[in-house]
Amino acid sequence: QVQLVESGGGLVQAGGSLRLSCAGSGHTLSNYVMGWFRQAPGLEREFVARVTGGGGNTYYADYADSVKGRFTISRDNAKNTVYLQMNSLNPEDTAVYYCAASTAWKIRVDDAYWGQGTQVTVSS
Repeated sequence: QVQLVESGGGLVQAGGSLRLSCAGSGHTLSNYVMGWFRQAPGLEREFVARVTGGGGNTYYADYADSVKGRFTISRDNAKNTVYLQMNSLNPEDTAVYYCAASTAWKIRVDDAYWGQGTQVTVSS
């Protein structure tokens, strides 16, 4: 069983930055594809970014078009933690952000481990 705990959310003005963290326990996160998703009120959970697993320092990352060039996903295997650096935030980024661990590159909502989420609010 993988336990994931997100942190780093908060209130930020448009144009600002936040870094989210996802700390894992129970299993080594390097064994999993790690992803970030978000869910705004009244909307479905949507993909934000994902990163390949593995024990080395080289990995491949993939992003939703809406965050490309602004968000960066990274992982620190020594700390068993995955990060999401978010820059140039805008009000449309307001959502609860969730971390996910999956054995598949295509992360499915019903076939992954999920954290409890962290709220990100961007004011205009």
